[in-house]
Amino acid sequence: MQLDALFRVTSPAEAPGLAARYEDYGISGLWTAEKDHDPHLLLALAATGAKRATLGTAIALAFNRSPMSLAYTAWDLQTQSEGRYVLGLGTQVRAHIERRFSAQWERPAERLREVILSLRAIWSSWANRTPLNFEGEFYKFNLMTPEFVPPPLPQGPPPIYVGAVNPRVTKLAGELCDGFHVHPFHSAAFLKQTVIPNLEAGAHAAGRTLENFTLCSSAFCIVGDSSEELAEVRESVRRQLAFYASTKAYRAVLEAHGWEDVGDRLALMAREKKWREMPGLITDAMVDEFAVSGTTSEIAGLLKQKYDGLLQRVAINYGPDAGIARHDERLRAIAAAFRC
Repeated sequence: MQLDALFRVTSPAEAPGLAARYEDYGISGLWTAEKDHDPHLLLALAATGAKRATLGTAIALAFNRSPMSLAYTAWDLQTQSEGRYVLGLGTQVRAHIERRFSAQWERPAERLREVILSLRAIWSSWANRTPLNFEGEFYKFNLMTPEFVPPPLPQGPPPIYVGAVNPRVTKLAGELCDGFHVHPFHSAAFLKQTVIPNLEAGAHAAGRTLENFTLCSSAFCIVGDSSEELAEVRESVRRQLAFYASTKAYRAVLEAHGWEDVGDRLALMAREKKWREMPGLITDAMVDEFAVSGTTSEIAGLLKQKYDGLLQRVAINYGPDAGIARHDERLRAIAAAFRC
């Protein structure tokens, strides 16, 4: 198992230095998300600082860009990183795609399939200098003149991962992709009962196995070196869990534990905007299922214990209230312990 880091910056200018520092700590991979910065831009800058770590998106949105634009960006990042780039894609939810990006949402699983297939068709056309002719329901690509073909890529095109909770998209990942980003709102039971069986079902339908497939995720970590600090971080994570548990898209995670009624009550409270009361429904037992808790010296061992045999890569997620400086303070120690 490899220890990765969620790559968060307040300004893109920080990316090269932060990437180099994380790599020096012993971090194996850096993952950017489609949040307050363009995830691809941050990785382009990170590649100038980190020379060995995997660099990937966890995740970039698939529907707010043309697959052709994604293809060019991924090709260039694979070139700049000398083969260390991973294109991680996800669908987001309808409201964000339609209202934040003014893009199309229709039948997201089928559309995502075409994004993946069209990307590989485009890359194959470039790599082999053959005509481009992809005809799908959502996307059609049949024009590629020599002047628009990028230089050859010695390392080959990047792997494609998908991030999802939805069973259909999870099966799609097992069928078509090189890896899968497990949503941070998960438990070991959810991985065993739902995620891995769906990936295996998708792989079986495609006549393949998951032998060289990569499962990765970030794990909520309640880290503190005093009882007061542990309690403070625990409440931060509890608030984040309450938000996720109130969302219909993540109901399957609760179903793995028979906690659907909590999700129903939280959804009602969210509609009534009772934000401050919502964390009260997340019990300590629930927090302990969805997070690991311990001192700086204990976290590495706890992560290994929880995810051994389940994930190939894990990143520390301190929750939404942890500042970058606070995140950085402990990362070196945790990475050193993780290597032992």
